Amino acid sequence: MNQSAPNSAQDIRSHIVFVFALAFAVYVAWLLRSVLALLYVSALFAVVLAPVVRATSRLRIGRWHPFQGAAAIFFLLLLVAGALTAFGFLAFPPVVHDLEAVQGEMPARLPALLDRLKQIPVVDRLNSAQVIAWIQGYLSQAAGTVLVSLTGWAGALLQVAAGFVLTLYFILEGEGAYRWFLSFFPPQPRQRLDNTLQRAAVRMEKWLVGQASLMLILGTASTILYLSLGVRYAYSLGVLTGLLNIVPVLGVAISIVIAVLVAAIDSWGRVLGVLIFFVVWMQIENSWLIPRIMKNRVELPALGIFVALLAGSELGGIAGAMVAIPTAVLVAVLLEEYLVRKDTA
Repeated sequence: MNQSAPNSAQDIRSHIVFVFALAFAVYVAWLLRSVLALLYVSALFAVVLAPVVRATSRLRIGRWHPFQGAAAIFFLLLLVAGALTAFGFLAFPPVVHDLEAVQGEMPARLPALLDRLKQIPVVDRLNSAQVIAWIQGYLSQAAGTVLVSLTGWAGALLQVAAGFVLTLYFILEGEGAYRWFLSFFPPQPRQRLDNTLQRAAVRMEKWLVGQASLMLILGTASTILYLSLGVRYAYSLGVLTGLLNIVPVLGVAISIVIAVLVAAIDSWGRVLGVLIFFVVWMQIENSWLIPRIMKNRVELPALGIFVALLAGSELGGIAGAMVAIPTAVLVAVLLEEYLVRKDTA
């Protein structure tokens, strides 16, 4: 009896210490939530992009494997940089040329525009001093908005740069970090968790292949449509439409807005054609492509994919939407392994 009392008191003290340590860890995690989120997104991107790096490292010239380890990543970065440079040279000159043409025509069109504005009853009653004061106030407000936006964009670019560097480190040294993480678990639970995470990684790789297929199909189909309708910057818009589809739902919405704005420069008939194309595309994608390409690869129901996209975009914006489906795959595999009761009969 005398020995059980000290033991029980020691157990109570250990439980109290554990609760306080857990509360402190949660508090520190909350303070570092943005850093932890960046680490998670970078690690998930590294898992998804690892098959591309492995495929590149298997390339060979005869018996020589020129792309091993960091060389494979450097080669992929050169390819991406070259593709972006080529896209910039092809996409921006027509846009700049049109903007210069509009700027050159503006002095001739400005008097007609002012005459139209004077026909509006409210504008006709304003004197020149009121108009000048309104313009000055609008410009000052716009300048402040632009300054705040530039500050926000600078912070976002720093986050993107940090995430990019972390992703590279995870690709190069992720195996060691992964084994270090597993070392915190006892041997048998460690093996079970390792097998579960490996299954999740395979399903994430299948998601990457499926998403790349959807991007290629949409980019090709939209380019053909833009060319057939005579929409300006058809090739650039087609490439941009395909690339934006890496963010499901949200990427298509942004593509629709950009394509409609460009088509509206010339005629409303082209706008109607673009809208009809995207309506048909969404029907084909949701009813035929996604069930055959995505659902069978990631093994998630369509409702689960949609809920994951909503939650990811709400929590992390564009980056959250991009990693929403891989995260849903990871959660689904963990739930299947540890919570779902399997029929042993």
